[in-house]
Amino acid sequence: MGDKTDAGAEPNKSPEHKNDTYGDINARSEDDAGVQPTIPAATVILLRDRAGADTTEVLMLKKNSKITFGGMWVFPGGKIDAEDYAGGDDADVAAVNAAVREAEEEANIQLEGSDFVFLSHWTPPPGPQKRFATWFFLSAADDLSDVVIDDGEIKDHAWVSPSEALAQHGRGEIDLAPPTWVTLYHLSLYSPAAKALEYFNAVPAKVYQTRVGKMADGPRVAMWAGDAGYDSWEADVPGPRHRLVMAKDGFRFENDAEQY
Repeated sequence: MGDKTDAGAEPNKSPEHKNDTYGDINARSEDDAGVQPTIPAATVILLRDRAGADTTEVLMLKKNSKITFGGMWVFPGGKIDAEDYAGGDDADVAAVNAAVREAEEEANIQLEGSDFVFLSHWTPPPGPQKRFATWFFLSAADDLSDVVIDDGEIKDHAWVSPSEALAQHGRGEIDLAPPTWVTLYHLSLYSPAAKALEYFNAVPAKVYQTRVGKMADGPRVAMWAGDAGYDSWEADVPGPRHRLVMAKDGFRFENDAEQY
């Protein structure tokens, strides 16, 4: 982990951070013209302790640059398929099944969904881009078989501590979508792995219904419930903060409204 953008790529000329994946920010409602319906998806974050240390590591996969979230480092996961509903209509059950299936397909990892801890649910803001409404689960990585990727959809994998992944992103060495970045930040606050799983199992899962605004001085901001600008979609409103500032020189999480 720590690879640079492919040689020869066009430099980022946008005033926004290159990993700002939210696209059009003009829509304000799911009913606005041109807004795409959300696609249910699920991902699983595998936690283990680094050998000889109390440092928690997570498994991350690098996406093929030619597909959705191309070139980004992500957790195993993907969209929920019809088969994941297993003859029922419970979306929560389908999300667990999808995360189990995707972990096996993308990394040759066999998991028991009954052991998952529900960490969070993410919905992107309304817009014309492809939108994944995603369940995030945690699972212990004990006694896993070796990770095997297909070198097709997934090009690389790494076990890395959340804080190290955030540092690499800050140096521009890897690409992370905003929900992945915030998840890594949240996980970086708790270790070792067993204590992290115990903590997140005891607290309610977080729900991120994302709204994106733009500050007067340029950066776009992803805001969540509790942020002073959330209701109005106005990033410059003074008051409590629960947001990710996606400045070109790096992501910055600001929060004094929500317990992390």
